[in-house]
Amino acid sequence: MTLFNKKRPPLPTCAAVPQTAPANEPFIQAYARNALTPAQIGLFSSLRENVPVIDAAIRKLCVLTMGFSVKCEDRRAQELLEGFLNTVPVGCSGTGADSFLTAYFEQLLTLGTAVGEIVIGKDRKVKCLYNADLRNIELRANPEDSTLTQICAVNGSGFSSAEPVKYPDFTLLSVLSPEPGCVYGTSLLRSLPFVSSILMKIFNTVGTNWERVGNVRFAVTYKPQNDALDRSYARERATQIADEWSRAMQSGSQIKDFVAVGDVSIKVIGAENQIPDSDTPVRQMLEQIVAKTGIPPFMLGLSWSSTERMSSQQADILTSELEGYRRILTPVIERICRTFLRLEGYTCAPEIIWNDITLQDEVELARARLFNAQASKLELEAEAFTHGGENTEQNN
Repeated sequence: MTLFNKKRPPLPTCAAVPQTAPANEPFIQAYARNALTPAQIGLFSSLRENVPVIDAAIRKLCVLTMGFSVKCEDRRAQELLEGFLNTVPVGCSGTGADSFLTAYFEQLLTLGTAVGEIVIGKDRKVKCLYNADLRNIELRANPEDSTLTQICAVNGSGFSSAEPVKYPDFTLLSVLSPEPGCVYGTSLLRSLPFVSSILMKIFNTVGTNWERVGNVRFAVTYKPQNDALDRSYARERATQIADEWSRAMQSGSQIKDFVAVGDVSIKVIGAENQIPDSDTPVRQMLEQIVAKTGIPPFMLGLSWSSTERMSSQQADILTSELEGYRRILTPVIERICRTFLRLEGYTCAPEIIWNDITLQDEVELARARLFNAQASKLELEAEAFTHGGENTEQNN
């Protein structure tokens, strides 16, 4: 009896916060230090506005990632769900789940964090989908469970008076590559402000140089003769020559000639200087942007020399990255679909089926099936030939 009545050691008490959190400050404050500031939001947004390659890369990622279908065991539920995904209002002017997910994914790539909401009407049905502005959102650690994230809405008083949303079950949150100890994600453009600033300086300088050199300025020099009369009227004659030259250079349908007497020289200002070659530094900066976004150069209109094998490998790498993005978006789509089905009275679980990323994948799959079929045919013919030879030997 002593064996069964032996007291067991007490179980360790569960910690209210992770044991690896900073000991000198609360866990929630550690999360608050990494808040996404309005300055960062404006910075990442301005990068897309000022650098067309970055904006094109993000839009290419969105176009290539989107495209899915849903499948339910209940046929009636699947019909209702497909109709809902095609016609659900999004914000003030959008329609369809694709419109919501495109804006949601663009926000995720640009800012590293995306927040949305499933708006429920008075009839307890899904009224619309809403993309939240991160300038009005603050993320915190849940005080009841520090491993969960709490979405707070900012009112007019600022972040200090942000309050948790009333219905967190209808909110959607996705983060991209969050750093340890941070509830906010990492923007895809985080390492590009410095590179983009250099690129913008080059573009601005090229524009300034072409404005100066393209719109030619002339230097008209008049050298008076040695006689005293010519030197005494040098200023008046120089003014007269300048006026006549300006009148001759005025744009118009009538071409005028300029005739001068004396030692007059006319030169183009800055003709001896050359505009610095910007191809090499621009390409170096664009290579950094392409490497960060993961888009092959030929998809961004950059005519860099590349072999067919290199382009195929770049497409394979891009496909892997897009599949990673889809794994982040899949829980969001499933939550939207489950919420709609539950409010409609269905308990079936929807299955998300993503479309093939590129047509090249379809070609490769079809070619692989063709090679497999040809190999199977050859194996059957060889097997039939072998059995036929054995039967002939037995008959002999």
